Amino acid sequence: MDSFRSFHFLLRYRNNIKYYKAKRGSEMRQEKELAVYSLLEKLGIEYTRVDHEAANTMEACQEIDKQLGVFMCKNLFLCNRQKTEFYLLLMPGDKPFKTKDLSAQIGSARLSFADAEFMEKYLNILPGAVSVMGLMNDVDNKVKLLIDREVAESEYIGCHPCVNTSSLKIMTKDIMEKFLSEVNHEATIVDLPCYESVL
Repeated sequence: MDSFRSFHFLLRYRNNIKYYKAKRGSEMRQEKELAVYSLLEKLGIEYTRVDHEAANTMEACQEIDKQLGVFMCKNLFLCNRQKTEFYLLLMPGDKPFKTKDLSAQIGSARLSFADAEFMEKYLNILPGAVSVMGLMNDVDNKVKLLIDREVAESEYIGCHPCVNTSSLKIMTKDIMEKFLSEVNHEATIVDLPCYESVL
């Protein structure tokens, strides 16, 4: 995207972002998104929400970061070679991911990105909207949650409410202590290295 088109894209995107700090409305929202808000409110978890066009580019995600005042997590849905073990990895968006760094820590060789069909089957989420919120749909605990230490120790987590047309800012403590307990999942903390850029 050239600089002229990029500027006008961001201007249009910024003008279409709506910022909320109050209870959500139900207008034109999918059931799975409304279910997220209902659960958060049931658990007494406060959140800030912004609505926007589908976040499919890095420029769009960066604009959302600015509006929410938090970096959106990179959410990777992974599996082993046999497609019998599934993992949801939360990590900083600017940290590169190398499978070998994670495989050694969780004892699962030959990790790869899982097919979208499993993402929808277990988390009721489509590509582009992967989020820790999807674990509320994993009633059989087929997906193991992995969180990079940098994310786990941050004050807030930025995530999608199972759709990529809204984004949430939630206290990490509330995710770890209230949300995960309610959806019967535990987090495994992993340490993924930062790699210096080679010029």
